[in-house]
Amino acid sequence: MTATAARPGSTGAGRRAERFARPVLLAFLLVATADLAGLLAGAETVHLVAKPLLMPLLAGYAALRGAPRLLVAALLFGWGGDVFLLADDDLAFLVGMGSFAVGHVCYLTLFGRGEGRNRGAGRSPSGLATGAGYAVVLVVFLVLIWPDLPADLRIPLTGYSLLLTAMAWRAGVFGPYAAAGGALFLLSDALIATGIAEWPQAPAPDFWVMLTYIAAQALLTLGVLTKHKTKHKPGA
Repeated sequence: MTATAARPGSTGAGRRAERFARPVLLAFLLVATADLAGLLAGAETVHLVAKPLLMPLLAGYAALRGAPRLLVAALLFGWGGDVFLLADDDLAFLVGMGSFAVGHVCYLTLFGRGEGRNRGAGRSPSGLATGAGYAVVLVVFLVLIWPDLPADLRIPLTGYSLLLTAMAWRAGVFGPYAAAGGALFLLSDALIATGIAEWPQAPAPDFWVMLTYIAAQALLTLGVLTKHKTKHKPGA
């Protein structure tokens, strides 16, 4: 007997949650579109209003879809990072980075549990090759950017980068969507780091940061939900 069958009415509750999930997902997509359009148009007020709404909406969607609590927690810690990074202040930046770091720990814990159900996934030849590739990219990037970073941010950014790179690598345990999300998260934060280092930037740099970040969190969520749904389908 499955867990669903053991609880009368749980199927109906799940269907009701699904009905609520779709409007929440639509709201997330609309807010994301407004945020990105606002950045392209230089409408800072739109960004200030839209950005703090993104992760709560995505977390709400994930929760309504029956996501693991660690995914919801990771998204909400991402929301904390989003809010603090809106302030143009070094302390707020460090607190925001710390909030994102806790979110990455949530992701890593979730991915570790996923590998536990799929033994050896992260230690397969392809997984090890991907990890080696990420390590090379991280070392080269840090060597190049280190001299241009403010001295007081070098150590915190290095520690955060190690954690983020580990998360991006381990995301592959949850399939290609999550793997792409992890890679985009790494790219988004690399774009932020190049801005801090005052490297030459593409036009509308904040747009590219937010585009890659929103896509990263959405793909990580999709990857986890897809894996979670497969694991809990009837008869599984």
